[in-house]
Amino acid sequence: MIAFNPSRYQFGHFLKKSIFLSFLLFWSITSAWAQQATIIPIETQRFGMALQVGTDKRVGIIHFGTKLNNSAEYQYAPAMYRRGDDYSGILNAAYTPSGSRNLVEPAIQVTHADGNTSLDLQYVRHNVQKTDNNVSTTSVVLRDPVYGLEVTLYYKVYTAEDVVEQWSVIKNNEKGNVTLNKYASANLYVSANNYWLKHYHGDWAKEMQTEETRLTPGIKVLDTKLGTRANLYQPPSFMVSLDRPATEDEGRVLYGSVEWTGNFRVDLEVDPLNNLRLIAGINPHASEYTLTKGQEFTTPLFLYTYSDKGKGAASRNLHRWARNYRIMQGNGSRLTLLNNWEATYFDFNEPKLAELIKDTKRLGVDMFLLDDGWFANKYPRNADNAGLGDWQENVKKLPHGIGYLVKEAQNNQVKFGIWVEPEMVNPKSELYEKHPDWVIRQPKREEHLYRNQLVLDLSNPKVQDFVFGVLDNIMTKNPNVAFFKWDCNAVIYNAHSEYLKNKQSHLYVDYVRGLYKVLERFRAKYPDLPMMLCSGGGGRVDYGALKYFTEFWVSDNTDPLERIFMQYEYSYFFPAIAHDNHVTDWGKQPIKYRTDVAMMGKLGFDIVVSKLEPNDLQFCQDAVKTYKSLSDVIWHGDLYRLANPRDNDFASVMYVNEAKNRAVMFNYLVSNRYGAGTLSPVKMGGLDPNKKYQVKEINLYPGTQSSITGNTSYSGNYLMTVGFNPNVNARRTSVILEITEAR
Repeated sequence: MIAFNPSRYQFGHFLKKSIFLSFLLFWSITSAWAQQATIIPIETQRFGMALQVGTDKRVGIIHFGTKLNNSAEYQYAPAMYRRGDDYSGILNAAYTPSGSRNLVEPAIQVTHADGNTSLDLQYVRHNVQKTDNNVSTTSVVLRDPVYGLEVTLYYKVYTAEDVVEQWSVIKNNEKGNVTLNKYASANLYVSANNYWLKHYHGDWAKEMQTEETRLTPGIKVLDTKLGTRANLYQPPSFMVSLDRPATEDEGRVLYGSVEWTGNFRVDLEVDPLNNLRLIAGINPHASEYTLTKGQEFTTPLFLYTYSDKGKGAASRNLHRWARNYRIMQGNGSRLTLLNNWEATYFDFNEPKLAELIKDTKRLGVDMFLLDDGWFANKYPRNADNAGLGDWQENVKKLPHGIGYLVKEAQNNQVKFGIWVEPEMVNPKSELYEKHPDWVIRQPKREEHLYRNQLVLDLSNPKVQDFVFGVLDNIMTKNPNVAFFKWDCNAVIYNAHSEYLKNKQSHLYVDYVRGLYKVLERFRAKYPDLPMMLCSGGGGRVDYGALKYFTEFWVSDNTDPLERIFMQYEYSYFFPAIAHDNHVTDWGKQPIKYRTDVAMMGKLGFDIVVSKLEPNDLQFCQDAVKTYKSLSDVIWHGDLYRLANPRDNDFASVMYVNEAKNRAVMFNYLVSNRYGAGTLSPVKMGGLDPNKKYQVKEINLYPGTQSSITGNTSYSGNYLMTVGFNPNVNARRTSVILEITEAR
């Protein structure tokens, strides 16, 4: 028996009463503060972010994640965290200023006209402007009470797609010049127990190499300083899983991407309270920007989507958004093509090209694309070390000009497209001789070439006119040209602009702005002309550029085995309609494997058609017809990644149309280990569980048969729960299945 102790009882009673009273006091203070605070919800169909204006007029982020049914309840979220004290009071700032009370990585850093480097941004007002039933933009105005410098934060939401675009506009209201030392597009604040970053790196022919790592206290920086071809080593797209690494169908995940075709920077800082501060925008490296009195600076857009249903749902969000709102003709069609590059390289003439145009018709694709080497006379473009910048037809190769080739294409009922690289110049060119002042280069330094070329200074309006003129002259003389492949192979060394004079730190920013001015001008005159965004591969793909282009070149590495991995990773961020995939002679795989891999996006060929064996030619011709019958599903359907090639002996992806009555499933062997293949059924995705489907193998090589004939019907529930084995093995290295609703 335990003896009763009165003093012990009294102390316990006192302790309980004290705790209770403390809780009531805390709750009453919290409730009163919450009632006084202004809550600004940023919401899509499933995602919710809440901004809160504190009593000190500072705007913080108090919720980031799944949308609450009752937006009024966001105000209670801060009281639920017990991670310690934020002594600065601004760790969760919606746009963190530098100096003053901030001790963490800032979103904005300025030097005022009087030399002061501190900044205090306080709430002024906010507004919501509705574009339509799906799109609205919230603007939040912040201002420094001492200096008057103003920042407006913009949050554009696409409700159905669960996508947000965020940017800022910085205005100098001071009497003198203000220097922007850092000027991010977005500043997010996310709470979870752990954070897992998946990001990418690479080089020419090695695009989209991936790493996934846990973020620990401190800062992880993703950035590029290349100026042009900025994504070569580090793409601007990434994902962060919250609590644990997300899978295709489970977990909380944030996708982010900087919409900027130049130097970008993303800071991912786990702060002292174990929250993630994410800051993204233009890389401020060597890019201090001066604002005169009354001048505004608009940052590029930062794009993000959030899913609590895994990576698959997040990528489908982005794909739908990109097709509806960003990529040119995202819900339209694409041209299949035959390119001459790997057939001829620089060695061609009119008769040789005329034969290739006939092969285009013979193959059954829509267009012939003439690649590099068609221009320059004083310094003929017979290799990559001369002629770039001199955009007149080479009279020896093309004595009758581009017009002759356009007519040859018309005579063969195909379209004609052409390659350009208008931003670059070879030192061995007439353009370089006439306009050395148009070239980005340090006047007192030795020139350092990248692929034997230098970059033209697009901050200069005269250079902008020239670059626009390159394309416009081709179209004016040959209005039936149907396609441009816009290449960009050099990075910026020895950054210096003769045009910018004493504003050299503006170059990296003004170059990209100059590029956009050219593209906007071109699109105003030629709004529907398809164009490929190329840079030796994916070295330039971002959503800032894709608003002007219909597609992008994934990689110069067209080995189909390598392409499976690249295309798989790109599929997280970009829809299939934007992927340019060509069948070439790279790799040792048979023609069926190479073609099946290329069919995962926009199909093209870069082969010598006349040298194909009869069965190979027949297969390619049949494959083009098959592809055209499936293209609507591939281009506009929902993507489901079923088997990751990094984790399995095979890769498997599936596209399902909106009506869920037709789908196509691509399956590829990626291992040569003994017995490798699909040993178990692969669970499909995206089907209607209540519908019946027939599964049939298609795109068969001439003379082969398949046991997967489509004679048996399966419920969508069965195909998504048990799955279906495509029987991929060493003898069947590539298998395409068509899934159609049984009638």
